[in-house]
Amino acid sequence: MGIRLVWHILHLLVSMFYVALGMTHVAESYLISSGLWKKYRAFNKGKVRYLAIVVESEEAYQTSNIIKLLLWLESIGVKHICLYDAEGIMKKSKEAILEKLNNATLFEKASEHDKLLSENCMTLEFASFSDGKEAVAKAANFLLRKYMTSTALNGNQEENTFTEAQMADALKAIGLFCC
Repeated sequence: MGIRLVWHILHLLVSMFYVALGMTHVAESYLISSGLWKKYRAFNKGKVRYLAIVVESEEAYQTSNIIKLLLWLESIGVKHICLYDAEGIMKKSKEAILEKLNNATLFEKASEHDKLLSENCMTLEFASFSDGKEAVAKAANFLLRKYMTSTALNGNQEENTFTEAQMADALKAIGLFCC
């Protein structure tokens, strides 16, 4: 009976901890969404040059949710977006998506002038496993782990550019580049 009492007390303490943690998350969400938390008020959307979004295959069929996401991203100022799903489902519905978005063009069809100067137009790229973009994502992840993490640890927060040699090393590391 003593062990059972200890178990119930321990269970009560753990439950109270998770309730307090949940309340903390709710309060944090409220502060962020109301704009009272200064840390999130200074979001610089100009730093987001290109956003890639990976969509699960089941979610890719929900075109209306994808459109809502894109409209929200457009409202906060994101101009260049890549939508990736492994099976290429969104490629089949890209005309419907572009029809619902007034100021959107395909990345492939936008001229270089449009890409550089467009303030009011969103460019979209639809990618899938068949495009070979997964290898690029793996190489980018490799570069992030190898170079960006080391600069963050050194305190160097400057914008990094990668050389061709570093890109070749990344592609060799994931097995796509030889010689």
